Amino acid sequence: MHPSSALNRISPSPTLAITSKVGALKRAGVDVIGLSAGEPDFDTPDFVKEAAIEAIRSGQTKYTDVDGTPALKAAIAAKFKRDNGLDYATTQVTANVGGKHTLFNALVATLDAGDEVIIPAPYWVSYPDVVLFTGGVPVVVACNAAQHYKITPEQLEAAITPRTKWLILNSPSNPTGAAYSTDELRALGEVLLRHSHVWVFADDMYEHILYDGFQFSTIAQVVPALYECTLTVNGCSKAYAMTGWRIGFAGGPEWLIKAMGKLQSQSTSNPCSIAQAAATAALNGDQSFLKDRATAFQARRNLVVGMLNATMGMACPRPEGAFYVYPDCSGLIGKRTPKGAVIDSDSTLVDYLLDEARVAAVPGIAFGLSPAMRISYATSESVLREACTRIQEACAALA
Repeated sequence: MHPSSALNRISPSPTLAITSKVGALKRAGVDVIGLSAGEPDFDTPDFVKEAAIEAIRSGQTKYTDVDGTPALKAAIAAKFKRDNGLDYATTQVTANVGGKHTLFNALVATLDAGDEVIIPAPYWVSYPDVVLFTGGVPVVVACNAAQHYKITPEQLEAAITPRTKWLILNSPSNPTGAAYSTDELRALGEVLLRHSHVWVFADDMYEHILYDGFQFSTIAQVVPALYECTLTVNGCSKAYAMTGWRIGFAGGPEWLIKAMGKLQSQSTSNPCSIAQAAATAALNGDQSFLKDRATAFQARRNLVVGMLNATMGMACPRPEGAFYVYPDCSGLIGKRTPKGAVIDSDSTLVDYLLDEARVAAVPGIAFGLSPAMRISYATSESVLREACTRIQEACAALA
């Protein structure tokens, strides 16, 4: 017995691996600051917790429909209408065990061996691996800091072939925080309209974490002609601080939703019934706290961007959303540590920062564009200030 060829095509999640390492160091009593996890430090809202408690007390502890209770599907459809101007019937929405599960269901249900998926880089770490698991081919398009980490219409046009099945579009982005404007989405849509065989996986997970008055749009909203070939994806993890509850959802054409449900019926079956009740309350409840949390994240972004741009060898773009920065660290490559080791990659730099500064980040190689690193600022300003001070001192010590 040995692992399958499909399993051998993928790698463990690098972000989760670093988070686990940080946890082990903390349990060992090491003073380490973890800036590697993509998880809000805010708590799940009380009204969401109360809905879950009531669900337990009222006996909502049985199997549900495979891809979501009627109540949750109605709440998802209402959210898409309220926030995005998109009309989806409840037969056009699906609920599953987080955004990663949505990605897995959509790609496994639609890709055959050799099918291509266009993935702008930097990308969320799971995108290429899930494509590889299916036997598909990730077509990675490098989008550097000079183009604000966003794919251009020209790059998209050049990447499309007769084998292209999907374009994955993540806005605001994990790991860069870059977000596509309405005009940018419209320009990409003009390319896609010339290639009707290409579908869009619109990952909008950070929709509600935006700064400086940036107005969020999703591509099926901006280019209605793409509605029938777009899967609009979202979830409760980031906006509602419900990472552990594991609820993701999507809206799309009914045949695709049914196909994803068929796969889910033979894999996980339904998401946790209690988490579904909590998610229903989150989507239907008071949304005003979302702006307050975005305001807090914006202050943290400003702090981190300012301190990293004052750090030797780093250049940190100012993101429009999410809670990450993706500083270019090319100015540090080739330098030596006080112990004489050469910083020859962003992985080496991140290891150095963990060992010497006790600050954990994720190297850019994990996201497909180096040399850089992802830093999450989903923690307090005092912790961020201390972490950035440590990074500044460690970088200044390089020669």
